[in-house]
Amino acid sequence: MKNNNLKIAFCCLFLFFIGISITHAETDLAPNGKSAILMDFETGQILFKKNELEQLPPASMTKIMSMLLIMEAVDSGKITMDSEVTISENASSMGGSQVFLKAGEVYKVEELLKGIAIASGNDAVVAMAEYIAGSQEEFVTKMNEKAKELGLTGTTFINPHGLDTEGHVSTAHDMALMARELLKHPKILEFTSIYEDYLKKPDGTSTWLVNTNRLVRFYDGVDGLKTGFTESAGYCLTATAKKNNLRLIAVVMGANTTDERSSDITNMLNYGFNTYKTGILLKKDTVLGTKRIELGKTETVEIVLKEDYTKLLKQTEQLPNYSYNVKVDSLIAPKQKGEKIGEVEVVDKDNVIDVLDVTVKENIEKASFIDLIIKNLKRITSGKILIK
Repeated sequence: MKNNNLKIAFCCLFLFFIGISITHAETDLAPNGKSAILMDFETGQILFKKNELEQLPPASMTKIMSMLLIMEAVDSGKITMDSEVTISENASSMGGSQVFLKAGEVYKVEELLKGIAIASGNDAVVAMAEYIAGSQEEFVTKMNEKAKELGLTGTTFINPHGLDTEGHVSTAHDMALMARELLKHPKILEFTSIYEDYLKKPDGTSTWLVNTNRLVRFYDGVDGLKTGFTESAGYCLTATAKKNNLRLIAVVMGANTTDERSSDITNMLNYGFNTYKTGILLKKDTVLGTKRIELGKTETVEIVLKEDYTKLLKQTEQLPNYSYNVKVDSLIAPKQKGEKIGEVEVVDKDNVIDVLDVTVKENIEKASFIDLIIKNLKRITSGKILIK
């Protein structure tokens, strides 16, 4: 009897481990890559991961960080899309993928960004690095500073383009976080979503640009971001796609062919879109309450969220019912729409699960001396004398 019980126990244990292996095989959405990750853009929630913290050469996916610094420079007003960049000997001599820039030629930032985003031009990214930071080396310093600021503990940059260099490494997890930060500058998608275009040269000729990310053309919703390939890195891709208000970021590193990396990315995106949805719990223009404002042209202001409050849900889930506690201290004009003036707590069964920034619904100008006199006169005539 004891022997039979032992046999049954061993059989159950064997089947248990077999079950784990089968389940693991079924859930490996990126069988061709050395590492991979699938992330929700809005929440940063990880939906799938595989060796996501393994340090590997990122190849030209490096340019995601380079493009992030370029977009920050544009959005801050340091440079414009029409700023002119003179190509140096150093930039023009870059090997690997290039858009064939010649020393002394002058291009607008917009044209060089197109060459980086579509054709992965090493010459174009070095030209932009020199233009923004004064030298390629100083630009790389800024890249590493930004990586540290974003908490990318597995990333070290040695160059702005991604050609194989010892010590130049990143992880799938860090690449997804970089991509998420870059997507906060949505204008970049105007470049990364282009499948083919032309770069017009100063001499009147043109260079044909074809996107190295074939999914831009062949997967509905994909509008970026960056491929990569070197002998040591293999085939890599950080992709993003949006469907029905759900934006996903998928990364694969170390695949053996372009077809394999596209297949892994497709598997992850299909899983994400088939399994999840974005639920908007509160729109950013929903009025959460009103607040008295001192020295303003109006007596009160309406309080709204700075951004939509969204939740990642399974396709079968319904929107949850939460309560909200608005916390705003005394306000003094002027106040600008988009300026943080306080917070709102999201409460689920007496537990605070999120804290969101709130702002004013519209700009509130500071009242002039005459405005204040008129307001007080109105209060006096209405019987509400309030002079401070």
